[in-house]
Amino acid sequence: MEAFVVRDLGRMAYADAWDEQRRVHALVAGGEAPPTLLLVEHPPVVTFGKKGGREHLRVPEPELVARGFELFDIERGGDVTYHGPGQLVGYPIFPVGRRVQEYLRKLEAVMVRVLAQYGITAVGSPGYAGVWVGNDKVVAIGVAIKRDVSFHGFAMNVTTDLSHFDTIVPCGLEGKGVASIASLTGRSVTLDDVKPALVAAFHAEFVEAERPAAMEEERVAP
Repeated sequence: MEAFVVRDLGRMAYADAWDEQRRVHALVAGGEAPPTLLLVEHPPVVTFGKKGGREHLRVPEPELVARGFELFDIERGGDVTYHGPGQLVGYPIFPVGRRVQEYLRKLEAVMVRVLAQYGITAVGSPGYAGVWVGNDKVVAIGVAIKRDVSFHGFAMNVTTDLSHFDTIVPCGLEGKGVASIASLTGRSVTLDDVKPALVAAFHAEFVEAERPAAMEEERVAP
C-alpha cells in the first residue's frame, strides 16, 4: 500500500466521527484522497454491528441513556461493543479489495506490535475477532468494506474504565473478560503516549512489509 496519512480527531462524539468516516471513505474510494487513518476518542457509546447484539445488553437501554451513554446501529461486522474515554479508537480507511482476511490479520499484527512495546504479550484470534491476553480482550476489531475500501476498525483499551463493559456482554462473548494497557502494566499511560507507536506499527505492517513483494514483482516483470 502507498503511504497513508494520519488525522487525529481528538475527543469527538460518535455521530460526528461516523459522518467524517463516511466522508473520507467516499474520497478514498473515489481516488480523491490517499489512504487515511483516523484516530479518535469517544464519549461513552454502545454500538451494535451487523449481528445486532441488543440481547447482549446487561443494562436496559433507557438506563444506559440516563447514564450518559449513546447507542448506535452501525454497518461494521460483529456484535455489541463499547467505546469511551481512555480508549484509542482507530478507523483505517484503506484500499483492501478482496484481501479482507489478510487485512484483518495485519490489523491484529499492528496491535500485537504496540502492546509488545509495553511488555504485553498478546495474540490475535481469528475465531474471536480482536487481540487478547489470555481470556481478556485488550483490542476490539470490527470492520466494514465498501467499494473495496475499509472503514470502522479497532478500539484499544489504554486507560479505559473497564467497569463500563459491565453494561454489555462485549462482542457477545460470554465468559470472556476485558483488559487495558493500564490494568495489565500498572502504568499511567496516555493516548498520546500510544499514538506514535501505533502509527509506526501501521507503517511497518501496511507499508514496509509490502515493499519487498512489490520490489520482487518489479524484478521479474518482463
